[in-house]
Amino acid sequence: MKPDSQHRRLLDNWHDELNSAAMYDALAAAERDPGRKDIFAQLAQAERRHAEVWRRRLEGAGLTPRPHRQDFRTRLMRRLIHWFGPAFVISSIAAAEYADRNKYAGQPDAAALSSEERGHAAVIQAVADGGPAIAGAEPWHRGLASGNDLRAAILGVNDGLVSNFCLVMGVAGASASPSSVLLTGCAGLIAGALSMALGEWLSVTNARELASSQLGKEAAEIEQTPEAERHELALIYRAKGLPKDEAERIAGTLMADKDTALDAMAREELGIDPKELGGRPWRAAGLSLALFSLGALMPILPFTLLDGMAALIGSAVLSALALFAVGALTSLFNGRSALFSALRQTVIAGLAAAITYGVGHVLGASLSG
Repeated sequence: MKPDSQHRRLLDNWHDELNSAAMYDALAAAERDPGRKDIFAQLAQAERRHAEVWRRRLEGAGLTPRPHRQDFRTRLMRRLIHWFGPAFVISSIAAAEYADRNKYAGQPDAAALSSEERGHAAVIQAVADGGPAIAGAEPWHRGLASGNDLRAAILGVNDGLVSNFCLVMGVAGASASPSSVLLTGCAGLIAGALSMALGEWLSVTNARELASSQLGKEAAEIEQTPEAERHELALIYRAKGLPKDEAERIAGTLMADKDTALDAMAREELGIDPKELGGRPWRAAGLSLALFSLGALMPILPFTLLDGMAALIGSAVLSALALFAVGALTSLFNGRSALFSALRQTVIAGLAAAITYGVGHVLGASLSG
């Protein structure tokens, strides 16, 4: 490896660790549960220790790094944590940590850190799996965090943006008047938003009905065969690593009260939060409708203010800017850089819109001819 590339690697590692430490600090500051707050604080300390390793190696190579500046992803994630709480972003952080868990695999001088990074990914995934408990500390977040996290929000906006952008370009390519393009775009927004909302409502409603049915069966089993259920719960705890005696003791204590037993079996065996039952249908539907509409609005806004070719160019420019922003936001959970994610999103969606425009132009010419 050339000296310059070696130095760049050390510097990138140093910045990455400090960015991670800042994000975990933000999680610890916003978290209300003492146990999770301590977990986040310990992870932040571990990342700072890792950063110190790379700083010493940089100095050993004769380099003094400039003061660290947080990257776009870290700054945005800290803002989201401050505004919406840990529950809103924890699934996305877990996904990014999982994607980044082997970042030191090809670096022989980071073997000790590599295993720790994989451990961090596992810890954050465990916290994310307890998402309903996190949301419970902040009731006003519950509908969003329990079933519609940051990833779903970004993808909801993206669905509306890309689909309506392509629709508008296709109609414009057929040489339709600006008023016709605007009408078509509005129809696409309404139809798409209602379709997404209905699909979300049905999905959450079906999930709630299934969860309710499973809870009913579990309650009947606890009533009819309590000893078998106690044994099953003890086995679950043993599978999680508890000693046999400890697992038996905890299971016996929980099974002494039927309500507590049902809550424990629902969470441990069925993976259901009895207080949530899979989310709130109307809130999920409303959020889906709003997010899709927000994205679908971008391509048609210029047609309400401009006319002719200016409206078409304005639509393409505004949509491209929105696609760039949405692409940058996807870097919060895909583990890639914000610039790469933004450019990829813009180019792919732009190609789709260009193809749709071309098809519309050909069809418009053939139908008018």
